[in-house]
Amino acid sequence: MRETMAYIHHHTLEGFDRILFIPWATISRPMRLATFNANSIRVRQKAVLEWLKMHQPEVLCLQETKVQDPQFPRAAFEEAGYGAYFRGMKSYNGVAILSRQVPDAVLFGLGDGPESDEPRLAHARYQGFSVINTYIPQGYLIESPKYAYKLEWFKRLRRYFEKNFKPSDPVLWCGDLNVAPRDLDVHHPEKHLTHVCFHEDAKKAYADTLSSGFEDVFLKLYPSRQQFTFWDYRFRPAGQSSLEANLGWRIDHILATADLAKRCVQVEVDIEPRKAPQASDHTFLWAEFKI
Repeated sequence: MRETMAYIHHHTLEGFDRILFIPWATISRPMRLATFNANSIRVRQKAVLEWLKMHQPEVLCLQETKVQDPQFPRAAFEEAGYGAYFRGMKSYNGVAILSRQVPDAVLFGLGDGPESDEPRLAHARYQGFSVINTYIPQGYLIESPKYAYKLEWFKRLRRYFEKNFKPSDPVLWCGDLNVAPRDLDVHHPEKHLTHVCFHEDAKKAYADTLSSGFEDVFLKLYPSRQQFTFWDYRFRPAGQSSLEANLGWRIDHILATADLAKRCVQVEVDIEPRKAPQASDHTFLWAEFKI
């Protein structure tokens, strides 16, 4: 089994002299964490850089970067003031954490065997809290082995949480989790009962993982609001795009353990990037915490 832990220190980070890292203690506003399924970071690099410049999150978690590590555009993000910590593969999957502060350590994968899925999980440790960025398997079809793999992946993730954290530890977990947990989180829920992102077994697997100590901060602040984060390119009701019709899914989430959930003061979905040419089918979700 290959070692999956990579410790990152400022004196060993290539290009560190080009980066302006901001200590948490110097931030005058709450700490801002964002998540975005880029659906190819090379295609969406300009959009991500523009969003970083406009919104200045302390941490941005990316999924579906779809690029092998040597081709990840690290230098562009370093020039923008962000360290980039990533694990990818050709054409599929891939996760990255862009951070204005150097983490104490960065780990990849579930760490439970040779196939630990490093391009699906990144874990950054900071002084005072941890950030977990996941790209959960989509599942394809209910009757396929890929759906069984998705359900097992949630079980593996819960074991990862139980192994690495106590319930009282401050942890932020975010990403494309490929589950719409409530009827409000998908358009026409009655039509999607057998969809791999809304099936009862997927929702139960998601809920079981949350029960290890996490709370959905969007639901904490807006328990009755309908707000989507994903609009399928291929779905065109009555000649409109799914975005124009606002027929989408809320499958991107930011979750926090109890103490950090109490410290969450704002959560928003930025729909504007989804309207742009060559947009990802997802958009940015962000939250602020009083760290």
